[in-house]
Amino acid sequence: MRINKYIASCGITSRRKADQLILDGRVAVNGVIMREPGYDVKQGEEVTCDGIRIAPERDKIYILLNKPLGYVTTTSDDRGRPTVLDLIQDEDRRIFPVGRLDYNTSGLLILTNDGDVANKLMHPSKELEKTYRAVVSGILTCGKIARLECGVNIGGFKTSPAKVEVRKHNKKSTVVDITIHEGKNHQVRRMFKAVGAPVQELQRIRIGKLMIGRLAIGGYRKLGPAEVEYLHSI
Repeated sequence: MRINKYIASCGITSRRKADQLILDGRVAVNGVIMREPGYDVKQGEEVTCDGIRIAPERDKIYILLNKPLGYVTTTSDDRGRPTVLDLIQDEDRRIFPVGRLDYNTSGLLILTNDGDVANKLMHPSKELEKTYRAVVSGILTCGKIARLECGVNIGGFKTSPAKVEVRKHNKKSTVVDITIHEGKNHQVRRMFKAVGAPVQELQRIRIGKLMIGRLAIGGYRKLGPAEVEYLHSI
């Protein structure tokens, strides 16, 4: 098994992030630092990450979390900030967050130990839709909506057309749902800033067919069989 897939199957991180672990010299095979992402792990070889022996997880788990503000979407943080794993209190198996959700953004996040599913969810070729509910400054005019729906330049990158639905507004702010399929850093905030409507609050409410629903902030649940089947079908 290719070593990045091996690491992902151990519930450490996704395949894409596993490549970086290897390049950073944090992975060893039989005690020797491995820096070849294309290496095939052979039966009986001992693989370690940060000095800890790892092995593939047989039982797969899929958790949907309503991430609060003030948590980082990583398994650990060198600045001592709380991570999303701190919110999962009743799971002993290694899991990792799929993709990222900004420190100041709340909402739907998937955690799993299934590296293959994580890779599918994050791969750009899947063009998986994600919906965010934003509170933006001022009134979101028809002209601004049209620009978002056509794609806007967010600094050397023009976004694909977005789907925009205004939920309500007053003189000071607008509540709006925006659906995109890309995942550039701070993309939604940069899109609204580009049309002169800076974001005040931001929550992700949907990934593909998975919805946040009425799940409380900081709450989480395991995905049901139909939802897991959907993830594998992506």
